[in-house]
Amino acid sequence: MRPNPDYALEDVERIRDLVRENPWATMITSVPGRGIVASHYPMLLDEEADGIVLLSHVGRPDERLHELGAHETLVIVSGPQGYISPGWYRTSPAVPTWDFAVAHLYGVAEILSDEDNLSVLERLVDRFEDALPVPFRMNGTLENAEYAARIVHGTVGFRMRVTRFEAKEKMSQDKSPGVVRNIVDALRAEGPYSNAALADRITRVNADRLEHGR
Repeated sequence: MRPNPDYALEDVERIRDLVRENPWATMITSVPGRGIVASHYPMLLDEEADGIVLLSHVGRPDERLHELGAHETLVIVSGPQGYISPGWYRTSPAVPTWDFAVAHLYGVAEILSDEDNLSVLERLVDRFEDALPVPFRMNGTLENAEYAARIVHGTVGFRMRVTRFEAKEKMSQDKSPGVVRNIVDALRAEGPYSNAALADRITRVNADRLEHGR
C-alpha cells in the first residue's frame, strides 16, 4: 500500500472496529510452487485477546491451497468506499478522488482443533444472528447441534494473530469543513453515488473538524 501519513490508520482499536464493522475479508497467501492464492471469508475478532487476533474457518480444501500455518497470510479488510465528485466541492480548481478505509493484516494462521473450530462456527453464527428478531442458534436443538458437529469436519478453523499491519483511511481529511459537509450532503442525497455508509464514516472521521470549523 502506498504510504501516505495524511491518511495513515495506526490506532489498533480503530482497526479492530474496522474488522467488527466489516467482517467479510479477503485472504491472500503466496504459496511456493503455486503462486498467489486468494479466498474470501467472514472474520471475527478474538475479543479476549490483546492486539488484533482474527478467528474464522475455511472450507476444505482451501486450507491446503493456502497451506495455512506454513506461510504468512495477508487478510484485507475494507470499509466504506466510494467515488467523490469534484462537482460536490463547490470550489475551484478541483479533481475527483476516491474515499476509502482499508487494512492489510499480516500473520501466520494457527490451525484449530475440531472442538475449537466448532466453537468458532457457533460464534460466527451468533455474531450475525444476534441482530435478528428471532436469532437462530446453532445448538438451539439437539438435532441441529448433532448436524453442526458432523458438518464441521468439512471446514478448518484458524486463529491468526496479526503481527504487522498497514492501514489507511482516506475520508476527505484534506478538505475544508465546508467542503466536507458538501461531500456528505451529496452522498446522502438520491443519485448514482448515494452512499450513506461512506457519508457516516466521513462525518465520524472529521467530527472534531466539523464541530470546531478547523
